[in-house]
Amino acid sequence: MEKPYAIGIDIGGTNSVFGVVDKRGHIINQGSIKTGAYKEINEYVTNLSAGVQEIIDQVGGSSNIKGIGVGAPNGNYFTGCIEFAPNLPWKGVIPLAQMLTDKLNVPVALTNDANAAAIGEMTYGAARGMKDFIVITLGTGVGSGIVVNGQLVYGHDGFAGELGHTTIQRNGRMCGCGKKGCLETYSSATGVARTAREFLETRKDPSLLRELDPKEITSKDVYDAAVKGDVLAKEIFEFTGQMLGEAFADFVAFSSPEAIILFGGLTKSSKFIFDPVRKHMEENMLPIFRNKIKLLMSELKESDAAVLGASALGWEVKDY
Repeated sequence: MEKPYAIGIDIGGTNSVFGVVDKRGHIINQGSIKTGAYKEINEYVTNLSAGVQEIIDQVGGSSNIKGIGVGAPNGNYFTGCIEFAPNLPWKGVIPLAQMLTDKLNVPVALTNDANAAAIGEMTYGAARGMKDFIVITLGTGVGSGIVVNGQLVYGHDGFAGELGHTTIQRNGRMCGCGKKGCLETYSSATGVARTAREFLETRKDPSLLRELDPKEITSKDVYDAAVKGDVLAKEIFEFTGQMLGEAFADFVAFSSPEAIILFGGLTKSSKFIFDPVRKHMEENMLPIFRNKIKLLMSELKESDAAVLGASALGWEVKDY
């Protein structure tokens, strides 16, 4: 008998969210635990497994579950391990897929969070029916999931698609990865806040942002000021969009996607980020690509997207 459900688990630095999903992408039930509350990995896996088992029992037990998909920072699809994730409490290489399989007796597949978002868009969202596209996640960092000919690109070691760490500015801003000038340092939510601090320091224009403590400024503050017509705030988004658009023009030259789909917290800034991205992408693209590449917003509800994306992996589970 066909198993009607898959489980999606999204592991973030703050929370781990999990849910039972049906084939149409409806989340039947879900739960969560605090990731940061568990400094020891075995304790974390025990508590996560207990929460997941509870929602499995609510839909009639593991005989109804096709598989479990996990999206996690630095998740390696080939090995089922989280490898040296800087924003998680556990260091080194964690064989999480195997640990969860042992606890729950259901096959588990694991990948990184941006790849999970790409699978989610292809299965349930804006990329349904597409075979070539890129999902860019704009949050604390910049992540990417690249799909070519209907297949997620993993590379030989499972880590392909680190577009947030391509160099957009030689000898530019210092990045948490140890490099300088990464796209992430300019075009993530934290990058927007860095740009705001730089603009406030180097320019004299009046701005609502001057009423705030520069150290505490967030991308939401910049958005709120832009909505009120603040010229400096709009120029911060213009600069951010320029960096993203120029990078996208390069990404297009590599894989010729049908669409680039934007996902994550920063996309809430809507036209303030969307319009400059499109403008600078088109201006910097090779002529053969101009006016052919769709720039789309994710169609997945943000609170559900991570779980949906991870669950899509659960339908295609392979044994480790």
